[in-house]
Amino acid sequence: MSLSPVRRRVAVVGTGAIVSGGHLPALRDHADRVELVAAVDVDQGRLDDFRASAGERVAGFTSMDAMLDAVRPDLVLIGTPPSLHREQTVAALKAGAWVLCEKPLCLSLAEYDDIAAAEEASGAYASVIFQHRYGSGAAHARELIRSGELGAPLVAHCQTTWYRDAAYYSVPWRGRWATEGGGPTMGHGIHQFDLMLHLLGEWEEVRAMAARLVHDTEGEDVSTALVRFRGGALATVVNTVLSPDEVSRIRVDCADATVELTHLYGHGNDDWVYTPARHVPGERVAAWRAPAKDVPSSHTAQLGAFLDAYDAGVRPPGSGAEARGTLEFAAALYKAAFTGRPVRAGEIGAGDPFHAAMHGGHPDWAPGEGV
Repeated sequence: MSLSPVRRRVAVVGTGAIVSGGHLPALRDHADRVELVAAVDVDQGRLDDFRASAGERVAGFTSMDAMLDAVRPDLVLIGTPPSLHREQTVAALKAGAWVLCEKPLCLSLAEYDDIAAAEEASGAYASVIFQHRYGSGAAHARELIRSGELGAPLVAHCQTTWYRDAAYYSVPWRGRWATEGGGPTMGHGIHQFDLMLHLLGEWEEVRAMAARLVHDTEGEDVSTALVRFRGGALATVVNTVLSPDEVSRIRVDCADATVELTHLYGHGNDDWVYTPARHVPGERVAAWRAPAKDVPSSHTAQLGAFLDAYDAGVRPPGSGAEARGTLEFAAALYKAAFTGRPVRAGEIGAGDPFHAAMHGGHPDWAPGEGV
């Protein structure tokens, strides 16, 4: 429920599939809280098509700077290719707008530092779209795990086994470090391991491997990792676009129960399964039942949480330490895979090559080297 009757004025930057298929329906679902006032796209034809579907009152611009000067929106939703995210997020923050940006928020920890500095200077906030964290099923699972109701987390598996063909990588910005930031670790699996981090908390150590097995890309097409969490739990992570049978899965084995989520691109309450250990009494298991209201993971669910924070004037979920933490995990996975040694939380700071770029300048992986 909204804390304020004020409708926030929203602009979208980029009008492609993710905005028209994800953000626009979310804005419509929250029409009592937001008003879409502007759209930006360098492709005039695509912009015109979007405005035709979004409504005649949406002003169109081919320049983000021109839009910010003319419209001064409260919120900016960014759905452009990843290489543009940092620049566009910083520009919106400098204009005083809050930002909700598609993943990845930026391409490196160094770029994240620029966004954090812009936040501090402006007083506005930038969140990254990780919609799998949101919805009733994820909130319920996190509460049960974090409260200790299921016993201590011991073993976890995080699986993003998807399939993408050569045609997918024919889009010029895909498969390149400078424009996508990496392979499926950054572009696909990041959704699931972000949810894993959301459920299990801080990690301590990552060991990893990566390979380029099928696709002629600069980055990997598969990566795997072993993770040790601060609480002692061990986890495996798989990110790939080589799997004809596609599935997204997270499993957490706790002392008193196994929690398993199986889906593909979104989940609801029924996708979460709780299996009690034999020693757990039935009356305790009854408390694990899914919430009565089923709120699917979606852009709509995340936008609602974002608007709640805006109305309350507090840092929104998916920003700050949360946003940086997921990006740091990706950087640590790449560093561990490319150097062949364990990486500990907090070790990738300014001056570390993996702080500046996810490939870390490695001779077998950096652009122009070994590909």
